[in-house]
Parts: sequence; C-alpha cells; structure tokens
Amino acid sequence: MLRRAGVSKPLRLHSSTPSVQSLECDSDEAELLTVSWNQDYGCFAAGTSCGFRIYNCEPFKETFRRDLKNGGFRIVEMLFRCNILALVGGGSNPQYPPNKVLIWDDHQSRCIGEFSFRSEVRAIKLRRDRIVVVLEHKIYVYNFMDLKLLHQIETSANARGLCCLSHHSNTSVLACPGLHKGQVRIEHFGLKMTRFINAHDSQIACFTLTMDGLLLATASTKGTLIRIFNTMDGSHLQEVRRGVEKAEIYSIALSPNVQWLAVSSDKGTVHLFSLRVRVVGEESSNYSSAQDSALVRQNSSTSIDALLSQNAGANPGSSLSFMKGMLPKYFSSEWSFAQFHLPENTRFLAAFGSQHTVIIIGMNGSFYRCSFDPVNGGEMLQQEYVRFLKSDNRS
Repeated sequence: MLRRAGVSKPLRLHSSTPSVQSLECDSDEAELLTVSWNQDYGCFAAGTSCGFRIYNCEPFKETFRRDLKNGGFRIVEMLFRCNILALVGGGSNPQYPPNKVLIWDDHQSRCIGEFSFRSEVRAIKLRRDRIVVVLEHKIYVYNFMDLKLLHQIETSANARGLCCLSHHSNTSVLACPGLHKGQVRIEHFGLKMTRFINAHDSQIACFTLTMDGLLLATASTKGTLIRIFNTMDGSHLQEVRRGVEKAEIYSIALSPNVQWLAVSSDKGTVHLFSLRVRVVGEESSNYSSAQDSALVRQNSSTSIDALLSQNAGANPGSSLSFMKGMLPKYFSSEWSFAQFHLPENTRFLAAFGSQHTVIIIGMNGSFYRCSFDPVNGGEMLQQEYVRFLKSDNRS
C-alpha cells in the first residue's frame, strides 16, 4: 500500500480492482471521446463512449478493442506497444469517475491498479519507468515498478493537461507549464536540474519534446508562431510562423531525425516546417553526456552543412526578409515548407510516418497519410484515407 501523497489516495493492487468487461458494443452508436498517439507514433488509441480501441498506423488496421456495457474513456494512454494502458472514464454516463486513473493490463484482461484524486485528471503520460498524472494545478510523478510517489510539481492553471516526457532510456525529461503566463518548466530528472523557459507572452497552448528531451517546440494561445528551444540552457533556437490570424493549435510534432516540424490547428491546415537545429551526440550512452551535446544553429559559428541533407528544403520567407531589423518582425518570418488541407474546426493530431510522410488522426474518426516533397515542398499528396469510426464529434 502507498501512503496518501498530496491529493492522491493509496494505490490498490489486488484482485478486487475493477475489470473492464469485454462486451458487445454497437460500432454505429459509439461516440469518439479522444484520440492519442503512442510514444513512437506507430499506433494510436481511440477512447469511445463504450470502451477503447487500438489501431496500428503502418499498415493501418484495428489491433483490438475493449467494450463496456455502459460508460467509456476520455483518456487512453498507451505505453509503446506493450499490454499496459492508463485509462480515465468519460462520456455522458461514465462507469468510472473522472478523478480516477486505472492501470489496465490487457494481457491479463484486468485492472492491476488505480489512483484516485480529489480533482479531475486532465492527462496521463507514461514512459517505461514513470507514470505521470496531470491535474489542473499539480503534476504527480510515480515510479512504474514500485508505484512510489517521486515528485510533485505545482503548475499554473492547466485545463488542457499539458505535459510531455522524453522517451530515450538515457534521458529523463519532463516539460509542463510553469507558474507564470507563457512559461514552460523543464525537469531534467537525471541531472537533478530544473529550467524555466519564458517561451511566449501569451498562455501556452501546446508543446512537445524530442524523444531525447533536448529540444522543445512551443505554441501560445495566439497560435501564430512556433518556437524551438534548447532544454539544457533554455536558449531560443528557431521560430517559424504558422499564419497571421489567431488559431487554436491542436498538435505539434517533431520528426525523429529532428529535420521537420508539423503543426495542426483549427484552421484546417497541417503545416510542415524545415528545422535548422540538430542535436549532436544524442546517441550518448548515459544521460550525463547529454549535458555536453551540442545544439547548433545555421547562424552560429559551427557549420551545419555536414548535418543537413543536401536535399533538405528551406522554409520560404518574405521577399523583404533581407531588410530584417529595419521592418517589423513579420517580414523576416519563416513560413511553412509544405501544407495539407483538412476540414476546419475539427481537432486533428499530426505526427510523422516513414519515408517523408505525415500521418493525421481526427476527432471526426478519420485517418490520413500524406507525403511531402523534401526538396520542393508545396501541397502534400494524400496517400491513404480511412474512416476508422463514424463520429460527429469535432472538439
């Protein structure tokens, strides 16, 4: 048994914990409540009003589903492709309350543990050694093996449940909102170092980390600019412009080779940007060596030529960008290199597939795969479309 830690109740690990019943559920009646990628974007989970489903991306197929007699899940968090998932109830008549986290072992077809809190759970993040539970004003970090509470982090109001983890075994990094507007807090647990990055003047709307946690990409509630930061020293590395009008940013994704960045928003366009930042030494054998990794920029004294593909495209800019410093910042902006158009006002999440492809899942139950030209950019080409669940939900 764990002792009470903050607002959390003891974690129970015994046979009397609830089980998710595998029952028949009418596919046509299931409402889509949430979609979320796994850590390497090879799969995604869909929480519905009567259970959850897991889909493989390449090739696209439904891997399995679990249905309830009544109630569903508004949070379904995968752990890569293993049998462990974290679940939070949701829907119009949920079987499980919104303040309870179920740790589900699908191999055993039962719940192996649960966390209960005094307030609604906003998000859950998993890595192989950690369980992270996000509440509106606090984040709890637990050790996966013995379920011991390791850290409690205070945040500003975080109704969106913003939180991100690194997933390399040799780095342990967490990003979350800081206590001030526009601020991101970075925890380098392996180095016992905390860094605060004042990323925007407005509230933070979305962010993501590279797999090793050494780069951070952020967007604010204005949704016009995306900024890239070094999480070790907090330095600002690059800024790209999604557009001029205000937009709600739904997702930011960084490609595994840190060459591309994808952004989705309520404007119905997925924008792709070319990145000028590289992490040198990310394959280092221990986390401490990450402190010596070099983050290089095109304008720095270190040549980036050897780190860029000869075919790598560049983001277009204004024809007046040569007058940078004399004209407003807008005229020196980097605009998107490639684009893919989708229905407006529908929440879509973008990620990177293999061989210059972007994969997209939507709250309307749709899956897209599109390809982009890494040399010329422009309009992306749709390669695949699947309607994996009939849903009128857009939010």
